[in-house]
Amino acid sequence: MIELQRLRDVFRTALDLPAGAVVDELHYQDNEKWDSLAHMSLIAALEDEFSVMIDTEDVINMSSFAEAMRILGKYGVDFHE
Repeated sequence: MIELQRLRDVFRTALDLPAGAVVDELHYQDNEKWDSLAHMSLIAALEDEFSVMIDTEDVINMSSFAEAMRILGKYGVDFHE
């Protein structure tokens, strides 16, 4: 599950969360650090980390950690072992 750990790390880094922060249940604007500016930083970091280009509709729809997994799956990122 290396891809899943990479995703968690990207979320922690882009949202400036502590190293051990639990992000799997995170939702947009549940956390004060996940605002619109942080959202765009997160998208850019995800694109860099997973070598994908996320389209505008998916950027708008990425409202949680789980949704990020689903959307990245559309681009060929496999989070299952």
